[in-house]
Amino acid sequence: MFYIVLLAMVAAFLALRLYSVLGKRTGHEQPLPKPAEERAVPAPLPRAIEKTSEPREPVVKPFEGNAEPGIRAIVAAEPDFDVVRFVDGAQAAYRMILESFWKGDEGALRDLVSPDVARAFGDAIAQRTASGEVLDNRLVSIERAMITGASLQGKDARITVRFDALIAAVTRDAEGNVVAGSTSDAVETHDVWTFARTLRSSDPNWKLSDTDEA
Repeated sequence: MFYIVLLAMVAAFLALRLYSVLGKRTGHEQPLPKPAEERAVPAPLPRAIEKTSEPREPVVKPFEGNAEPGIRAIVAAEPDFDVVRFVDGAQAAYRMILESFWKGDEGALRDLVSPDVARAFGDAIAQRTASGEVLDNRLVSIERAMITGASLQGKDARITVRFDALIAAVTRDAEGNVVAGSTSDAVETHDVWTFARTLRSSDPNWKLSDTDEA
């Protein structure tokens, strides 16, 4: 009986010691690991430094190498000149000039081309009108516009642009019948146009001064 009481006392003593150690937090215990579903997900890398395997598009210059000296001379004479903006404007001018010529709008052409080119276009429009022909053309798309040459003499700048375009060309007679071309087929067209302007002048517009075929 004495041994049973002694064992009970020992057991009670050990229980009190365990409670004193395990039943109280000291502030130095390591927290229990969270379940897998509750664990924090690592934050993604910032996009500025995030690695990517996607290739970047190369920067394409809108001019050929032999045009670079002339472009540099133009930029030196007029620092505000922007070659990319020029090419965008040249494409817009290409469309407007072609559409004005097809319509026979000589008034619109005079604001876009030099006097010599205006006279040449006027003669072609007059011949077309005399023969009773009407152009029903449509510029489908400009596939490519590239500066192929540039020069500066004094303040007179000239920039040559090659246009590769798709044009649906149709010629009708006075009765509206198709005499040439097709309304459904687009034809590849390659034009070389030269634009001119006097730098630092009050007129900011470049005008078409020469036309040719590539």
